Amino acid sequence: MATDKLKRNSLFNPSGDTDLRLRRMIGGNSTNLNDFNNMRYSWVSGWYRQAMNNFWIPEEINLTQDLKDYPNLDKAERTAYDKILSFLVFLDSLQSNNLPTVSEYITANEVNLCLHIQTFQECIHSQSYSYMLDSICSPEERDEILYQWKTDEHLLRRNTFIGNCYNEFQENRDKFRLIKALIANFILEGIYFYSGFMFFYNLSRNGKMPGSAQEIRYINRDENTHLWLFRNIILELKKEEPDMFTEEKVKVYEDMMREGVRQEIAWGQYVIGNDVQGLNSQMVSDYIRYLGNLRWSGLGFGFLYPDNQKEPENMKWVGQYSNANMVKTDFFEARSTAYAKSTALIDDL
Repeated sequence: MATDKLKRNSLFNPSGDTDLRLRRMIGGNSTNLNDFNNMRYSWVSGWYRQAMNNFWIPEEINLTQDLKDYPNLDKAERTAYDKILSFLVFLDSLQSNNLPTVSEYITANEVNLCLHIQTFQECIHSQSYSYMLDSICSPEERDEILYQWKTDEHLLRRNTFIGNCYNEFQENRDKFRLIKALIANFILEGIYFYSGFMFFYNLSRNGKMPGSAQEIRYINRDENTHLWLFRNIILELKKEEPDMFTEEKVKVYEDMMREGVRQEIAWGQYVIGNDVQGLNSQMVSDYIRYLGNLRWSGLGFGFLYPDNQKEPENMKWVGQYSNANMVKTDFFEARSTAYAKSTALIDDL
């Protein structure tokens, strides 16, 4: 429908609305003035402060032990490490390129500030993965790992699902495809990373690759803020654009979430399976379905999987290991100056 077509923000718009009551998430008339004292969406202030507090630099984390551990990983661990890194590199590269396109159509300037910070953080994440690879393997091995997604059909299929959602909005800039792109972002941030994250935390609890696990902790902390950001954007749009959340359209979004969960489970079972000490296919499946419920209910849509409404008892360690401020001190002694800094930060997301 023509009425659903979106208009890009004007870069210079002296006739934009200054009345906060007229500000909208999309379809508004923004001046593009970054006024930190007058925000239509009050939750942005807390998000912005949290994101700024979370600033970190990949090279602050010492990977000396990882250099020693990497050659001694068993075959299943080494294969999973390489494939998961290849996947994560691609995802964050996709995000840093897609977010500016989304922000062109968000007409709440305070929310655009958040999207710009997220874009910067996604670039930091890509740098982190490069730093990890540069620290533990040769340039030839690094390049082979980075481009596995071109030759591994499982990796390519994973990337294609989210990539197509983003491309669809690139080619058709209307409300419905924007909401689909936002849902895809929500799935990526809240579902798609987690088989990989749990793998790195599992290595850590087995006494291996401690620096890699800490890089992932900081990335995970950032992704939690990104998840919160997109959840809030979607919830605001539910109120402002009810025609985009009819029963028919919500079914499309639900199918996307189910597909994201299905793909993440299939991916986790492919790269982790039953060959990595401390994890198995059932653990991966149960935890990802639990996350699917957590994410979908967080948008106000209830549960998708009746049998997975509570965090699995045998996976509670994931939450503990993902918290950058709650890891045993001796784990990081002589390894990371960043840890001492991060403990002073408030991380309540």
